[in-house]
Amino acid sequence: MLNDIKAQLRTSLEIKQQLLSNDSFLQLIEEVTNRCIQAFRHGNKVMFAGNGGSASDALHLAAEFVGRYEQDRSGIPALALSANTSTVTAVANDYGYEAIFQRQIQALGREGDVFFGLSTSGRSPNVVAAIQECKRLGIVTVGMTGSGGGDMLELCDYCLRIPSDNTARIQESHITVGHIICSMVERTLFA
Repeated sequence: MLNDIKAQLRTSLEIKQQLLSNDSFLQLIEEVTNRCIQAFRHGNKVMFAGNGGSASDALHLAAEFVGRYEQDRSGIPALALSANTSTVTAVANDYGYEAIFQRQIQALGREGDVFFGLSTSGRSPNVVAAIQECKRLGIVTVGMTGSGGGDMLELCDYCLRIPSDNTARIQESHITVGHIICSMVERTLFA
């Protein structure tokens, strides 16, 4: 068992080493961070959506903006579209599960907002439908995926692809990248 524990930690470290040495990926994080800062400075918000563990990650990252990350400061407008169970289940019942995020984007999103779609495969139909709605409304789209990027690679304005096909390792890295973005936004807006 100890060898398996070490192997999993080693794999996680290796993925983060790949991210650290990938200048284009680091530049992409910087660009996404700047788009978030621009949105917040113009009175816009950031929205997150994902399924399963990615839904939890979406909740986690939205909470970092609304609450606090590293410093006490004013709340930053962010929301996770998986959080409202009444809306999710009503839309799923009336329009189908693929519409649960798209319908909320239609109701809550506006031009200048930023949407983060989290999907380890990059192919989650409800996240893809939300991205398509964002494009229609002029909302900046950021995909957080695994190595292939799936459908989201071509659809998103920015696609933060983690160099792995292992769901757990991808999600760990999504949180790491999300924390970096939260940190940079917070430091810039509340220096």
